[in-house]
Amino acid sequence: MFKNEVNSAFEILLEEIENVVEDFNQEGENAFKNRDYEKLKTLIENAMRLTSFREKVKNLQKEWRNIFGGKFPARMRKARGYKKLKRGLRTPEDDFRIPILKTLVELGGKAEMGEILKGISERMKGKLNKYDTEGLPSNPSQRRWENTAQWCRNTMVNEGLLSSASPRGVWEITAEGKKYFSNRSNKNLDYV
Repeated sequence: MFKNEVNSAFEILLEEIENVVEDFNQEGENAFKNRDYEKLKTLIENAMRLTSFREKVKNLQKEWRNIFGGKFPARMRKARGYKKLKRGLRTPEDDFRIPILKTLVELGGKAEMGEILKGISERMKGKLNKYDTEGLPSNPSQRRWENTAQWCRNTMVNEGLLSSASPRGVWEITAEGKKYFSNRSNKNLDYV
């Protein structure tokens, strides 16, 4: 396999994990409505384990990219026999980091998710493609880029760039996040 195909394989795995988490969310919603708290408890435990697993995969992907200095050929080979979105078509999660941080800084460091997603949308409108704006197969009312941004937020919380103590639905930048943003905001990024 070429090194860019391995990176694509990581993207396939990460997107599949996202789909499983969405399935857990749907099952959890149904279990809650039906007051099946034992099932809900099991789903929450599995979702937490899956989130931890996802972080391990993300770290392996980063390690893989570091082996080659992040330089992959521009041409991404398409996955064969896969019926869902072909890999390499959606905007990668890491591309959402600076737009999230910049939006938070401009909103005073803390804001509700809807406000942040609106800011990200404005910032990345030249970067997001038609695949990013499609609904998720598991939740057609949620656009793919919104889901990717939320996963990016989760990764940034685990890295200490965003606060884990914020109320549900509120995103908040940390001192470490401000430092990270400051160190990278001088780069010429056309979508920030």
